[in-house]
Amino acid sequence: MTEEILINVTPRETRVAVVQQGIVQEVQVERASARGIVGNICMGRVVRVLPGMQSAFIDIGGARAAFLHVADIWGHRDESSEAKPIEKMLAEGQNLLVQVVKDPLGTKGARLSTQISIAGRLLVYLPQESRIGISQRIEASAEREHLRARLQQLLPPDFAGGFIVRTMAETASDRELSADVQYLGKWWQEIQDKAKSAAPAARLYQDLNLSQRVLRDFANDATARILIDSRENFQKAETFAREFMPNVAARLEHYAGERPIFDLYGVEDEIEKALARRVGLKSGGYLIFDQTEALTTVDVNTGGFVGGRSLDDTIFKTNLEASHVIARQLRLRNLGGIIIIDFIDMDTEEHRNAVLNEFRKALARDKTRMTVNGFTQLGLVEMTRKRTRESLAHILCEPCPVCEGRGELKTAQTICYQALRELLREARQFEAREFRILASQQVIDLFLDEESQSLAMLSDFIGKPVSLQVESQYSQEQFDIVLM
Repeated sequence: MTEEILINVTPRETRVAVVQQGIVQEVQVERASARGIVGNICMGRVVRVLPGMQSAFIDIGGARAAFLHVADIWGHRDESSEAKPIEKMLAEGQNLLVQVVKDPLGTKGARLSTQISIAGRLLVYLPQESRIGISQRIEASAEREHLRARLQQLLPPDFAGGFIVRTMAETASDRELSADVQYLGKWWQEIQDKAKSAAPAARLYQDLNLSQRVLRDFANDATARILIDSRENFQKAETFAREFMPNVAARLEHYAGERPIFDLYGVEDEIEKALARRVGLKSGGYLIFDQTEALTTVDVNTGGFVGGRSLDDTIFKTNLEASHVIARQLRLRNLGGIIIIDFIDMDTEEHRNAVLNEFRKALARDKTRMTVNGFTQLGLVEMTRKRTRESLAHILCEPCPVCEGRGELKTAQTICYQALRELLREARQFEAREFRILASQQVIDLFLDEESQSLAMLSDFIGKPVSLQVESQYSQEQFDIVLM
């Protein structure tokens, strides 16, 4: 499958899009003011130990303390496989070498681990381990053993630590593998040297920026070319690629066209669609995405699609199409955590299995770790997708100041009745010559028309005149009662 990677660079923001067969599959955004910290290695300071939760809060220099669970502490189990309690391993004020495994999300701080890993192009170095693991994407057992044996022979006799062999190492030469080993070993030595004199909350290692991570993590044999629209960043990427990944350097191209690269490939339109709640299907059906802090739900609807020979056939075809679109949207929106998918109810087990298999096949292109369960008794598909950074919507959007993220507004009639109750409350507490209601145009119009009798009755009841005033800056839900 032909793949192109587009890199759009401005002084304060870098955006990357992965395009397969002309269709945008993935978008990543990194801003200079809020660069992700996953992969960073810090000298943390233990702020608080919570034995009841078997966890601790660690200061790594961020706005919020980061979270460390006992299961993420290297060596938390002894030789008898019994877990040590966290209060026996950590104490408040203690300095601790930690690595960020999840960015801060919403109100939650970053997630940490004391098991260090440093990613290279072909290998991931695990300095505290001694084993050599192989990427699960390399399925053939003979190839897995061959790669393990090759790497073992290439390691210097005094080299300590373990590795995970990445998928790209499958076609790498011995020279490339050795270069990756030396590169990662050099980084670990530098981190150890810095750690000896580091102050609490000091950063010892920062992962590559987005442009460089793309070359390391995204580029593969299927990547036809990598287009960068900034000459300066193209030159930096070319230098980086020649040193660490020469097989990628030849596919780098500087895009100098007059039309913005994301416009040319339709990426801007796809980003707008990925921020929408509703996603249309070619058949006429549609999907509804609802993202909350706890989970994401996806609802599949037939809409205006009536193209099947029967109702069952229509439902089946809609669900098949939806399975591919959902898989793509999960990548595009970078949705993580618990995801519940409500496919349209299917009567036959054969149709359910076919949709589930098609969905799993579509998800296989996603590099993010995930689990997919079958249909529940309620006909829902439950799945999880690893979440390490903010979703696209959380990066590009913020809660609406009018509805405060609810997605709905109280009606003008609701605000009318709310204002009347508040006016009665104020009249019982305070003496005033007159009361004035300040509200939006919609609410005042309702008071002058349908609710004029309600207002007159209340005015008679409290024995005071009530006047109205439009406040053009008020949202529909805002109002004030003024004592005159």
